[in-house]
Amino acid sequence: LPCSQQSAKTASNNSALVGAAAAAVVGGCVMATEASPAQNASSLMSMLSSINDKVSNIEKAIGAAEEPVESFMFTSESVNEGHPDKLADQVSDTIVDACFAQDADSHVACETCTGTKFVMIFGEITTNAVFDYEAKVRQTVKEIGFDAPEKGLDYKTFKFINNIHAQSVEINASVSGRGQKPEEVGAGDQGHMFGYASNETPELMPLTHSLATGLGFQLTTVRKNGVLPLLRPDGKTQVTIEYEKRGGFIKPKRIHTVVISTQHDPAYTQAKLKEDLMEYVIKPIVPADLIDDNTIFHINPSGLFTIGGPEGDGGLTGRKIIIDTYGGWGAHGGGAFSGKDPTKVDRSAAYYCRWIAKSLVAAGLAERALVQVSYAIGVAEPLSVFVDTYGTGVKSDPEILSIINDNFDMRAGMLVRELDMLKPKYKKTAAYGHFGNCARPADSDFTWEIPKKLKY
Repeated sequence: LPCSQQSAKTASNNSALVGAAAAAVVGGCVMATEASPAQNASSLMSMLSSINDKVSNIEKAIGAAEEPVESFMFTSESVNEGHPDKLADQVSDTIVDACFAQDADSHVACETCTGTKFVMIFGEITTNAVFDYEAKVRQTVKEIGFDAPEKGLDYKTFKFINNIHAQSVEINASVSGRGQKPEEVGAGDQGHMFGYASNETPELMPLTHSLATGLGFQLTTVRKNGVLPLLRPDGKTQVTIEYEKRGGFIKPKRIHTVVISTQHDPAYTQAKLKEDLMEYVIKPIVPADLIDDNTIFHINPSGLFTIGGPEGDGGLTGRKIIIDTYGGWGAHGGGAFSGKDPTKVDRSAAYYCRWIAKSLVAAGLAERALVQVSYAIGVAEPLSVFVDTYGTGVKSDPEILSIINDNFDMRAGMLVRELDMLKPKYKKTAAYGHFGNCARPADSDFTWEIPKKLKY
């Protein structure tokens, strides 16, 4: 039968089943009532409620029930490239790129910490690349916009500390790609990684996350292009959206709250700052049709924010893992990305899981999808693969898992090559999100953002 006729026949059969089940339950109630004529009205109401519950359970079991509509609010935040933790992420990925620019077999685990008047890199690196570490770090800090002490850091004068050493020979022996076939390369560590996608935005990302990230990127854009030159590099954004939910299906209804806290020059009055951010940051990014009279805007709610960057707070690589991914949606395995070469599955497999999830949603197999893989250090094959479509799939989750296994090679060394990860392209992932590309919509280096055409 054609799909439409099959659906009609299924619906008819389901209705008949529900009706028969209800009649059976009611019949039992009538028999019970006739057998007990002394029952009062209260017990009769209790029996009717029980009947309703049983019929509802039957409907759910056979897929004939209509899910109730619920409403909930969800919030995501982001931080700008001048936030101390993001500065650290960008410095760490600058070192990764410098290594891969000369040696595709580099093994890098570069951490960065920063505070008042200093930046330190430390960790483990094994590479044939030769470059000036200090010059690379100072250039990154300059590009972010920290060019004067009053901004929180000056790229010309901060103290630079290099505590890098070689990778453990034991770890290197178990995961090294040198002399091994790609399919033999083992995972650089154990762990579990997640990927998520949702059809609520064109980039198949959660809207709360896309808007929070987009606002942060817009703050940087108008600072650097001279539209709002009194802004400074540090800043944070946050968006709360009210959603409609029916089963696993979700739909953004309205924007509840927008929060922006941005570092600024002391000459900027709070009144002028709020006026400018509404006009040049919020309006270009936030959809007007989701704003209403009750939408709340908190712009620099703490007042003055002139002291920022590492002068205001210390920064460390890997402390913004939710901002880097899905803004609290889906799930996270706990491993950070920046500063790591792609043998570290914390990074490469998380990118691959995003690719899988996005490919599923782009193919119309589900409206939302969460994918998990797990690995053991030195072992090429994943230990487990999991998918959850939140009840939005056009096929069952076991069927979709089969499609995943048929279309994706999740061996640690193979996924790196399939997504072309052995090249210097990581610094630009280190701010404004590794996924979704709201800041870089046409960048082909983000290979995990290009959905794969699936065969099934």
